[in-house]
Amino acid sequence: MDSTDKTGSMELIRLKEAVSGLQASQAITKLSGIFKRKIVFTTSLGLEDQVITDMIFTNNLPVEVITLDTGRLFPETYATLNETIKKYGKKIKIFFPGSDEVEKMVSEKGPFSFYYSVENRLECCHIRKTLPLARALEGADLWISGIRADQSPNRQKMEQLEYDPVRKLYKFYPLFNWTLEEVRNYIKEREVPYNPLHDRGFVSIGCQPCTRAIAPGEDFRAGRWWWEEGGKKECGIHSKS
Repeated sequence: MDSTDKTGSMELIRLKEAVSGLQASQAITKLSGIFKRKIVFTTSLGLEDQVITDMIFTNNLPVEVITLDTGRLFPETYATLNETIKKYGKKIKIFFPGSDEVEKMVSEKGPFSFYYSVENRLECCHIRKTLPLARALEGADLWISGIRADQSPNRQKMEQLEYDPVRKLYKFYPLFNWTLEEVRNYIKEREVPYNPLHDRGFVSIGCQPCTRAIAPGEDFRAGRWWWEEGGKKECGIHSKS
């Protein structure tokens, strides 16, 4: 299907009907048969993403699996990436930020500018994540992501299948209605590789300087950019503006 056929409501309704009642892997398979051009799944190697990677690779689905290497990831994240590639024998395409942009930002503001203001942090996320993501999504009709509704109040407002008018593509979240327990059970039952930081109190894992473990009862996103007061605690890659 051509994403230029995007009269919004009617096409979106048709797509939602196509995946209604299907399990996550069945829904991905169904959509991969509808969208004939490029389908991209972005993985950060977190628990949810490892589940979706397993579904895509074990079913040999025509989905391009990509990850963003910001240059500031945990060693454990790189180890998980390597283990995943070895287990499935499949390619995960890696996108890096532009060296010119990173060099300019760090030279002008230092290596930890993101601690000093929300604006600086968003700038860093934009350079290290949003811009590389834009390159990864070029030509894509469908973007698959591991978002779950109960991860944050902001994500509860999203829908499992959406149209992104800025990027002009559809977005699908196969595990949107899954609980964290269901994700962990899938990982355990199928022996899917996962980041060992998850066993040490890290729930949402991003760049090393911007991620900490959380205490029992803390919000799912409390470990991300913990020095910021309130806010959406998002990096901006799922923004529609």
